[in-house]
Amino acid sequence: MNAVSSNNIKKPKTFDVNKIRADFPILNQRIRDDKQLVYLDNAATSQKPKIVIDTINNYYNKINANVHRGIHCLSEAATHDFEETRETVKNFLNASAIEEIIYVKGTTEGINLVASSYGRKNIKKGDEVVISAMEHHSNIVPWQILCEEKGAKLKIIPINDDGEILIEEYEKLLSEKTKFVSINHISNTLGTINPVKKVIESAHKFGVPVLLDGAQAAPHLTIDVQELDCDFFVFSGHKAYGPTGIGVLYGKKELLEAMPPYQGGGEMIDEVTFEKTTYNDLPYKFEAGTPNIADAIALKQALEYTEKLGKEAISAYEDELLKYATEALQDIKGLKIIGTAKEKVSVISFVLDGIHHQDAGILLDAEGIAVRTGHHCTMPLMDRFNISGTARASFAFYNTKSEVDLLVEGIYKVIKMFK
Repeated sequence: MNAVSSNNIKKPKTFDVNKIRADFPILNQRIRDDKQLVYLDNAATSQKPKIVIDTINNYYNKINANVHRGIHCLSEAATHDFEETRETVKNFLNASAIEEIIYVKGTTEGINLVASSYGRKNIKKGDEVVISAMEHHSNIVPWQILCEEKGAKLKIIPINDDGEILIEEYEKLLSEKTKFVSINHISNTLGTINPVKKVIESAHKFGVPVLLDGAQAAPHLTIDVQELDCDFFVFSGHKAYGPTGIGVLYGKKELLEAMPPYQGGGEMIDEVTFEKTTYNDLPYKFEAGTPNIADAIALKQALEYTEKLGKEAISAYEDELLKYATEALQDIKGLKIIGTAKEKVSVISFVLDGIHHQDAGILLDAEGIAVRTGHHCTMPLMDRFNISGTARASFAFYNTKSEVDLLVEGIYKVIKMFK
């Protein structure tokens, strides 16, 4: 799915949210004076199904060993499972080759890898890098560092009041000076689904590579990197129902082959002498040192779990939740939703008249409702809307309409307390 609304997709009758919730042990608990947990902070990190947790436990209980470096039984088992995940990720993204799948700590490291490796080699003084006004700090700061180091210029795609990029203004930014475009597929703060296919097509007319920050897209949309024709795509496991500390960088093989290593050490080498070192083949050239083996193996289970549910079914259900929550919140006097794009996923950021977002978050937490408050690592975006921050409710396929009702009830309690 690429920047296309899933509103027309019918929710399958087999999508049983109560059965799904039973797969997530953390959801079935009571907190804060015996309140039922209502977890609505999924854009920050998603919860993990039992099969993911069990896979991590199984690794440390039964097959804990380093990968690629041993001929003994445990090392062979760990290596097999570790590389099986890479194959699963390849299929999840529809990459053309296994060599295009690089393990990283998460989206942040993936972007830093590209900025440091591709950027330092290919961007020079006077060049321009284009990002949007709604980027996460992890897709701003690495490019700022690079531009400051190289004497290049960072150009910003403006957005409208609904939180949508102005595609005509973006196209005006592109020129012979443009050497890279990096943009989020979905905004973590606004929920906006960006028209990334159009962004990529326009950049490629100038021969400019494009990186997609897919941290929010991977949990919600079907991703096809070949159809998108993006040059790089990054996502984090922990936002896609997998463990923390593991993520993926996809890159077109020809680009990755031409890029220098990001870090030096074991695994990424072919031959080392004190005079010269030669480097390993892809993907290992970018995977220095002992990797996060257990979490990489468990990532396979997370991706397969969502694939089994079906991304179209997930999108349809989450769209239904988004519509239900949006209508309910819009009826609350004094509440304003920040981010009303026509194409968006199940993320709602809002502000309350006369009530600080942090105070709202604390009071909702007292009711057992977990939302995110603050600038959501998008401080320039907050400046664009002339606010210091928002409260953000972000929904996953295991959330329910009854939880939305509890959120609404909680917000009314917050307003009443301040009145």
